[in-house]
Amino acid sequence: MEETKITLTEKEIPTHWYNIQADMPNLPKPPLNPATGQPVAPDDLKPIFPMGLIMQDVSLERWIEIPDEVREIYRLWRPAPLYRARRLEKELDTPARIFYKYEGVSPAGSHKLNTAVAQAYYNKKEGIKRLTTETGAGQWGTALSQACNFFDLECVVYMVKVSYQQKPYRRSIMEIFGAKVFASPSENTNIGRKILAEMPETPGSLGLAISEAIEEAAGREDTNYSLGSVLNHVVLHQTVVGLETKEQMARAGYYPDVVIGCVGGGSNFSGFAFPFAHDKITQGTSVRLVAVEPTACPTLTRGLHTYDFGDVAGYTPLLYMYTLGSSFIPPGIHAGGLRYHGDAPLLCQLVADEIIEARALHQKEIFQGAILFARSEGIVPAPEAAHAIRWAIMEAEQAKQEGKAKTILFNLSGHGLLDLSAYDNYLSGKLIDYPLPEDELQKALAKLPSL
Repeated sequence: MEETKITLTEKEIPTHWYNIQADMPNLPKPPLNPATGQPVAPDDLKPIFPMGLIMQDVSLERWIEIPDEVREIYRLWRPAPLYRARRLEKELDTPARIFYKYEGVSPAGSHKLNTAVAQAYYNKKEGIKRLTTETGAGQWGTALSQACNFFDLECVVYMVKVSYQQKPYRRSIMEIFGAKVFASPSENTNIGRKILAEMPETPGSLGLAISEAIEEAAGREDTNYSLGSVLNHVVLHQTVVGLETKEQMARAGYYPDVVIGCVGGGSNFSGFAFPFAHDKITQGTSVRLVAVEPTACPTLTRGLHTYDFGDVAGYTPLLYMYTLGSSFIPPGIHAGGLRYHGDAPLLCQLVADEIIEARALHQKEIFQGAILFARSEGIVPAPEAAHAIRWAIMEAEQAKQEGKAKTILFNLSGHGLLDLSAYDNYLSGKLIDYPLPEDELQKALAKLPSL
């Protein structure tokens, strides 16, 4: 009988990250300095990032070596397993083959540690003592707090207020690993105090939490800022996921017809899908790459592909990406890690070039899929990852209707054991769907920066 769990050995952890910039038919437009309107130079980013990461952002080398110190920590959980979802296939009565990569086995419970460890390493190497960051649902803050602990760095986390309130145990884990965690907006920063004065009941946003973290980092020489998604180097580090998966799928004897991941800022989907995008771009494979987001925060499916700030205060360079507007405050949906107004520029360019498909799902249907998956496969998925699960189920149902035995692959980017309040609300009928109203979208887009 074919294997249900496909594993690799520690010696088979990838030695290099894959940089898709080497193969893209069109690179995104460069980040701009908002003061001059000119492309950002590496030195412009030195106040908040180490040069090792800055050079990865601009590199056009296809393969970038993973430092031994990073690979040594990766061994705590990598290689992550790939599973054939046989019980889910049986439940759906589908001829499709469903595989999923499970990143929830990491100490942080998600894929986020893949880049957190790398970022902590490069900052430590250049003499930085403290890192600040933002977090939505808490997976990224959890990962960075652990990575900072591994490299003896201080960690300060600005957690979006609605998630700070909804997910107290993620805050507890961050504090176990020594991080200081603040609800954003906070009284710690100028932008936090400004927003609180204007909107004291705001649920916060990732864009606002980013502003607070950057403001603190820029004010101290011993402190840098760390971002959990969007930027090129973050996407690069996550390709360890897709590279492992390609090898595991080859050992299983199948190549995917469709590759699926959820999208908030783009790191988990990109890291999972870009090694397969390489095949599509360079070899002409017919694999479909599907990025799934919430209808409440439909960046790729309804946003504009244009220059915008990555944060509310305008501290970041202008990034060329699909955006809902940096002033956009998303509703407090339970997939907190997907509540970001923009997306990774590399991912956005591939969507614009129709190499990657973008789709959006409602909140209640993703929880339906999550519970079906949990009851079939025994893993409670994070609400974010449930977007990928739901789309995979839809693909399997279509395969049944068409009588096609296609191969479906998705990334289960994290477990949902600290998201049980969201499941409680769904099971009790308290969750509602909230597709973004057009007037709210247009109001936010009207505030896009003019160039």
